[in-house]
Amino acid sequence: MTHPPQHKIPATYMRGGTSKGVFFDAKDLPPPGPQRDAILLRVLGSPDPYGKQIDGMGNASSSTSKAVILSRSTRPGHDVDYLFGQVSIDRPLVDWSGNCGNLSAAVGPCAIHLGLIDPARIPLHGSVTVRIWQANIAKTIVAHVPITGGQVQETGDFELDGVTFPAAEVPLEFIEPADDEGAMFPTGQVVDALEVPGVGTFKATLINAGIPTIFLNAQDLGYTGRELQGDINEDPAALARLETIRAHGAVKMGLIRDVAEAAQRQHTPKLAFVAPPADYVSSSGKTVRAADVDLLVRALSMGKLHHAMMGTAAVAIGTAAAISGTLVNLAAGGGQRNAVRFGHPSGTLRVGAEAQQINGQWQVTKALMSRSARILMEGWVRVPQDIV
Repeated sequence: MTHPPQHKIPATYMRGGTSKGVFFDAKDLPPPGPQRDAILLRVLGSPDPYGKQIDGMGNASSSTSKAVILSRSTRPGHDVDYLFGQVSIDRPLVDWSGNCGNLSAAVGPCAIHLGLIDPARIPLHGSVTVRIWQANIAKTIVAHVPITGGQVQETGDFELDGVTFPAAEVPLEFIEPADDEGAMFPTGQVVDALEVPGVGTFKATLINAGIPTIFLNAQDLGYTGRELQGDINEDPAALARLETIRAHGAVKMGLIRDVAEAAQRQHTPKLAFVAPPADYVSSSGKTVRAADVDLLVRALSMGKLHHAMMGTAAVAIGTAAAISGTLVNLAAGGGQRNAVRFGHPSGTLRVGAEAQQINGQWQVTKALMSRSARILMEGWVRVPQDIV
């Protein structure tokens, strides 16, 4: 029996923030549907019952099992359309329900690399503003991409905890990050009582900003907020309990009708827990001092504690911190603030947000943070012919 050769698809492998993903030009993939999902699953090496993604580009974590599809935007006032797929590691699922804030930092640089931005707009030195339409959540992201010698500058001295080497800074603005289809706080409350049968009742801040997120108090879960990945990810009972809480929170937020649907919606909402500042040792061995942060935050992504912080969750943290009375705001000491520095498993991160209350409803005009990005590899990915 003869077997056909593999099919080649142009692709760029990039790091953005504390994530990595495979980037595609939309013209090189089939239209949305099962065939496109099958290609992305095969490229990343999923589903893999061994959980390692050895036969693909994924690196066996939610931070590295990601796909991005870019195209020149036809939307007025935007340069590029950005579609993000969170590829499950052990299941045949590509979740299109949310954005990746970390990879958002790589979208502008990659769009320039792919020729999706008019070359006449690229200065010899300085920066270029790339207006991105985030197609998953119908939001605008503005990236300020540094340019040197007419090319994207990738090297630099900007350090980001969770990333080993310094690189060039890419400032990002998430414009009006709250959900347009509903209130920022879907229940109308900045703090709710979240009842989880068989588990307990928890104070919770349920917010739609950046990405739908459920914030809990670490203490209510029996945690300190200083936990690292091994403390939670090596505890199957804890992960199951946290997933149950997430599922009930998703129902309360109106994202799903029944907890059983949560298994098909792994990317959103995120679950995070907060605590007041405290000294701890990060995953790199660096000591984070209580005096250097406003609060501690730990967040789960695709059922596991994240090694740093998802960019979209950082937007939710900054937004919630700017609104008095949320659990995030209270953990940071309460009061009015337009920026916070929070401690996560890999170190610290600063995020800002501009919030105001209009006609009794909270609105956020933008959230601000900086990331970095660089191309790791470019060329083609290969998949068996029977996939395409």
